[in-house]
Amino acid sequence: MHLGRVIGTVVATVKSDGLDGVKFLVVQPLDKHQHDKGQPVVAADAVAMAGPGELVYYVASREAAEAMVERFVPVDHAIVGLVDHVALTEDPR
Repeated sequence: MHLGRVIGTVVATVKSDGLDGVKFLVVQPLDKHQHDKGQPVVAADAVAMAGPGELVYYVASREAAEAMVERFVPVDHAIVGLVDHVALTEDPR
């Protein structure tokens, strides 16, 4: 799972079968300190609750396709949860 912040939306006039009604959002990946990490990705909103500015966690690859209501649709990333709080703990080493 990856941490990210929704920074935008995507409008698709044509979608693959199984993706009708699914929102697509632009997500900026973040590190554990919530700093930008890499390039933004487009993620399908599997929880159907995410919106711009929200802190989310998302999955990629096969896990993304399995996270959707209709499994194995052609998505590379899927938002699977909203984050309420991030607490960092000390490394026990």
